[in-house]
Amino acid sequence: MGSFVVSARKYRPETFDTVVGQQHITETLINEITNDRLAQAFLFCGPRGVGKTTCARILAREINKGSVPKDYDFSFNIFELDAASHNSVEDIRSLNEQVRIPPQTGNYKVYIIDEVHMLSSNAFNAFLKTLEEPPKYAVFILATTEKHKILPTILSRCQVFNFDRIQIPQIVSHLQSIAKDENIEAEETALHLIAQKADGAMRDALSIFDQMASFGSDGKISYAEVVENLNILDYDYYFKITDGFLSGDISSVLVLYDEIQKKGFDGQLFVNGLANHFRDLLVAQNANSQQLLEKSKEIAGQYNKQAQSVTSSFVINAINILGETDMNYKTSRNQRLHVELCLIKLASLQHAIDVTKKKSLD
Repeated sequence: MGSFVVSARKYRPETFDTVVGQQHITETLINEITNDRLAQAFLFCGPRGVGKTTCARILAREINKGSVPKDYDFSFNIFELDAASHNSVEDIRSLNEQVRIPPQTGNYKVYIIDEVHMLSSNAFNAFLKTLEEPPKYAVFILATTEKHKILPTILSRCQVFNFDRIQIPQIVSHLQSIAKDENIEAEETALHLIAQKADGAMRDALSIFDQMASFGSDGKISYAEVVENLNILDYDYYFKITDGFLSGDISSVLVLYDEIQKKGFDGQLFVNGLANHFRDLLVAQNANSQQLLEKSKEIAGQYNKQAQSVTSSFVINAINILGETDMNYKTSRNQRLHVELCLIKLASLQHAIDVTKKKSLD
């Protein structure tokens, strides 16, 4: 007990070359250090869990390397402030007083202010003068998930770096390497589900990965266990219900939806998932857009197969119907019936298209 370290901490990148999915930023920072063109203020912005604070800490260490003794503890040169809980004028005044003291060892003192958008207006104003004319040894790295809340006067004094959401294949590849290190057998389809659930955040993906590793039996992470534990609707339901639409089998479609309801899935969540399923069928129909299908090879094969049996007009009309159902879901007095009417329309859609086509030919 007590020896376990969560993957988000254990596998936190220590160098720029181990940062996942942010090469456009890490390469720029490396060039700035190499060419001695380091700015004194940076703003790292982007979604949660994509490496903003990690890159800030790596940058803080890299710019002091070579000017400190071997095995030096860089924490003496790095000061972190969480603006979510320290957002008052007094906190910034205290920071400003600290900035006046030069580093005892190394060339730079680095000040990382996380969630900087949480600073009050007065705190921003108190910080402005220091940010505008900092001492040569001071480097400020501001991190935020909400760039639009930063004052323009602060933005104009910073180099702004926009962090991207990490792509699903990149997350899957990283999880596969961690699974190998941890001797965990993980199915590729399971890791794809974890990556999708993480919504571009590596930290979230690693947290879910740890959860699934604990849930899995005999050190394995399977697709079925991820679906069960994360309460995700299995892809098979979408494929089966789409087959029902194409055959016009209204009764089987309604029975499948009843099964989904009994499993506890929200009707609107199902509608949105079905719309995404049709979107994926649409991109799977064309070789040029298949790269947008961020699925495992096995699941992608199922999409490619079903995409051959649907027409673009069917898919587009289906997405429109589902969009309208989603928009009116909250105001409906009988939400189950509202979704069922949508499913009946979709099960009758192919017949309507065929009739329209026949009339146009006649």
